[in-house]
Order: sequence, then C-alpha cells, then structure tokens
Amino acid sequence: MIYHIRELRDKTGLTQKAFAQRYGIPLSTLRKWEQGESSPPSYVVEMLAKSIPSVNHDLQEFRSSDGKVYYYDPIRNSVTDQIGNTIKVHENLNKVKKENLFLYLRDLFDDFYEIQDKFDRDCRFDMKEDIIWS
Repeated sequence: MIYHIRELRDKTGLTQKAFAQRYGIPLSTLRKWEQGESSPPSYVVEMLAKSIPSVNHDLQEFRSSDGKVYYYDPIRNSVTDQIGNTIKVHENLNKVKKENLFLYLRDLFDDFYEIQDKFDRDCRFDMKEDIIWS
C-alpha cells in the first residue's frame, strides 16, 4: 500500500515537531515531504508504516468496547497500545478468550504506566536530592 507522509503522521496523532523527533527526521525535511516539495525514499515510507501500529497490517488489532485499541504482533510476541508503547509477552494471545483479553491487556498497560510513573518520580527525586540508595 502506498502512504503519504502526512497520512502516516496523522495516524500517530503527533505534531510535525513530535513526529520528526520520534523518527529522527529533520523537521524541515518532514515539512518539505508533507508540502510536496520533495519526496521521501519509498523504503523510508515503508519503514515508517511498519513502525506505526494502526498502519502496520501485520499486527492484529484488538478494539475494546471502551475505545481502547491494542495491537498484537505474534511474530515478536509483543503488544502495543495506541500511544506506541510495546510490551513483550510470553503467551500466544490468539488462544486467549477475546472477552478476557481486553481485561488482561488493560491491566498490563495500567501496571506499566503505574511503574513508569514511579520510575519517573524516583528519577526526579534523585536529581533533586543527594542520596545514594544501598
């Protein structure tokens, strides 16, 4: 499938600046691509499309009744949320009852974000205080 860079960026919900930063593209280059002043190499577009869960057709999409979307990559045994955070899993999710899977995925990502918040708080605290934990 042929994608335009603007279409891919829109799928992520990111601003031009955030998209450029996330994918290591100079902002001026991204703007030129989106305005049609130049074109990215086709392999760049393909790599970007593969990295955006909602565009990557190799991933299985699980959409819950509350609007959350998760993507399962059976080859890499990983799940990705709408924001793009990916967590490695050990079980084959195709064998899990779909009705329960959403609960498990929600819990997995809720726990991930809770731990991530704790990690960020600890790091901010560490930067302010002169403490060495032992």
